[in-house]
Amino acid sequence: MGLKVLLMQNFQTAAKVLAYRLPHSAKPHLRILPQRGEGFSMKRILSIQDISCLGRCSQTIALPVLSSMGVEVTVLPTAVLSTHTGFPNPSVRDLSDLIVPAAEHWQREGVQFDAIYTGYLGSAEVADAVQEAIRLLRGVDTRMFVDPVMGDHGRLYARLDEDYVHLSEAFCGQADVIVPNLTEACLLTGTAYREEWTEAELRELLRRLSGLGPEEPVLTGVSLSAGRTGVLGYRRSGGTYFACQSQRIPAAFHGTGDLFASVALGALMRGLPDKKAFQMAADYTALTIARTVRDGTEERFGVNFEETLPELHRMLEAGLNQQENAV
Repeated sequence: MGLKVLLMQNFQTAAKVLAYRLPHSAKPHLRILPQRGEGFSMKRILSIQDISCLGRCSQTIALPVLSSMGVEVTVLPTAVLSTHTGFPNPSVRDLSDLIVPAAEHWQREGVQFDAIYTGYLGSAEVADAVQEAIRLLRGVDTRMFVDPVMGDHGRLYARLDEDYVHLSEAFCGQADVIVPNLTEACLLTGTAYREEWTEAELRELLRRLSGLGPEEPVLTGVSLSAGRTGVLGYRRSGGTYFACQSQRIPAAFHGTGDLFASVALGALMRGLPDKKAFQMAADYTALTIARTVRDGTEERFGVNFEETLPELHRMLEAGLNQQENAV
């Protein structure tokens, strides 16, 4: 008997024993997304953003969520913070001097990435280093997914300035997909921020974003009807729009944008079309916010995505099955 077969039989036996011993409510946590067909090739993503040790956001969301969706994640931390910046006076260790040497090492090793995902960078120095890392590591077929994290509610985040906005414009110009919120979209395009928008105005804002260079700008946190929120996207090559809306939950937790972006990217990497990927991300984020509100978690600690990962697995598998059946 081959070693591979023996290991697989032992794993299956252990899984059955564990499933028998656990209560029914815990069994979904054992479920692992199968490799779909003999030709399955796991995608590899490079996630470039900070590590906030306390408070779920950035890498501490991207790594577990994308991994659980069947995507390999390589992390390149830009900084380590004791907490995210929603807590007062976090301790910060800048890692900008690690970024280029790490990229050069991977380049020497011939490592290739299917996608590069950038989030919160935090300073011009880090942004410059990340630009060089991307130049070294981006291949012809590497997709670039940019979440230009820099503000909300009409204001830049602390420690960021107009120079950082201009650097973010350059990142967006290289990207295939960008996912700014309304504040970030206004900063990137020099548009006056306001709370109320018509759909026609949002479409015009998307066209301005596409003028920066990305193939697919997607506005997040937009409401197209009462009690609903989600995204509005634009495909530059075809000049078409798509909307994905879900239930609006009256709460504001840190890290929900990171959760949304990570799920959307994971679904795209697993082969779902853009509208289905973003709808899944909107639905899962709304579900997780609602569950976190129910649990009474403090907003600064972020959302309890660990509790809802089984639902994400079910959503993803349903989407993959539907995609296969449509072929």
